[in-house]
Amino acid sequence: MSKRNSQANKAAARERLRIERERQAKKEKTRRQVIVAASALGILAVAGGIGYGVVQANKPTAWETAADAKNVTAPKNTEGTNGTTVVLGKPEAKQTLEIYEDSRCPVCATFEQGVGATVEKDVADGKYKLKYVGATFIDNADQGEGSKNALSALGAALDVSPEAFLKYKAALYSADFHPEESQDKFAKDSYLLEVADSVPALKGNAEFRKNVESGTFDAWAMKMSQAFDDSGVRGTPTLKMDGKTLTAEGSDNPPLTVEQFNAALGKVLKG
Repeated sequence: MSKRNSQANKAAARERLRIERERQAKKEKTRRQVIVAASALGILAVAGGIGYGVVQANKPTAWETAADAKNVTAPKNTEGTNGTTVVLGKPEAKQTLEIYEDSRCPVCATFEQGVGATVEKDVADGKYKLKYVGATFIDNADQGEGSKNALSALGAALDVSPEAFLKYKAALYSADFHPEESQDKFAKDSYLLEVADSVPALKGNAEFRKNVESGTFDAWAMKMSQAFDDSGVRGTPTLKMDGKTLTAEGSDNPPLTVEQFNAALGKVLKG
């Protein structure tokens, strides 16, 4: 091989090496640009996700929106501001028994299962009227919605008739349907409708079903809950007659048997 050919080959080799290095450098630059772009998009996506999450977290829930509602649809058979006064019974009855209950309350269930039928009969007989005040504080303690949803459904029953309301309330508290306090079964419309099927006036009642499923009385339920909070009562069940709290003999507990109830009521009525 001549000296000139050797030099030409070396020059050609160097040129090929230069071209290959430039190609690799260009490839590496492109790779870095892709990584930077992808990272930027990832950061934007994360930032956007965080921003969306913050917006959603700060967005009021349906129940918070209902609580703040200015226009409230109240059930029939109610009185007062936003329809939060619910008084049932014969107009000529001179005295009124006030009952404060939370639908998820297990002690309320015990009271209703033991004394509820007696109260319902007394009201029907005109012995006294019944004023109902619904609470939802158990939802706050157990992070649920059942108390609120059941109270709205009770509004739908009251919209049908006072009798339907009383029967539905009894069914919700019954041994057949009342769940453990830790179980938020009343949060499901399907379960509330299942309970309603045990009440003749509500079974197959299309208007009642529509009002439950569409939450017609959600805002009313929240206003009623606020009325409970404003009452000063701090526990359920609480029973009052003429402003006097009814308790079992020798106890600060509510009367949970018919005997205890009649004894406590008798003292107030005589007074």
